[in-house]
Amino acid sequence: MRKIILASTSPYRQQLLRQLQLPFLTAAPDFIEEIDPNVAPALLVRHLALGKAQSLADIYPDALIIGSDQLFVDQRGRPVGKGERMEAAFQQLRQMAGKTHCFYTGLALIDSRSGAVQTDYATFSVTFRELSDAQIYNYLQREKPYDCAGSFKIEGLGIALIEKMAGEDYNSLIGLPLIKLVSMLEIAGVKVIDN
Repeated sequence: MRKIILASTSPYRQQLLRQLQLPFLTAAPDFIEEIDPNVAPALLVRHLALGKAQSLADIYPDALIIGSDQLFVDQRGRPVGKGERMEAAFQQLRQMAGKTHCFYTGLALIDSRSGAVQTDYATFSVTFRELSDAQIYNYLQREKPYDCAGSFKIEGLGIALIEKMAGEDYNSLIGLPLIKLVSMLEIAGVKVIDN
């Protein structure tokens, strides 16, 4: 089987990729992410995912390299970053309460041997419940989701903030669209279930 490299040090993406039960290595991409608010989110996340994967192609010249990147946009289409601190996270969640927002998750698979490139993206929308300041504060105190876009972890207590969700692949919400990845891997010759 071809060597598979995940161009990410994200524990969330690693946990998702483990679900496919394929051996893989992780490596930090040597790529600077630049968020241009004038570029459509779907194009931007594909570009960022591809940049991450391409940054490792010379280091792993005979591998399948997976890149992924995510952008969370508010109801007006503006990017929402990581809260990083309590006050910023509190303001983010306060502004998002009662509204629907969308995650765009880009995916790239590079075959560094042949040079073949596949890119795609998935969307997932999240509608937040109406939240009181006390609920937001309690959530942030308990979960401390400062390393996550939008300042919430859907795979943890953050689910309590949500009224409804809609999308094609729940995994894309966490950071790696596995349904699309399985199809890409099969095109590259890796049969996930047949192995």
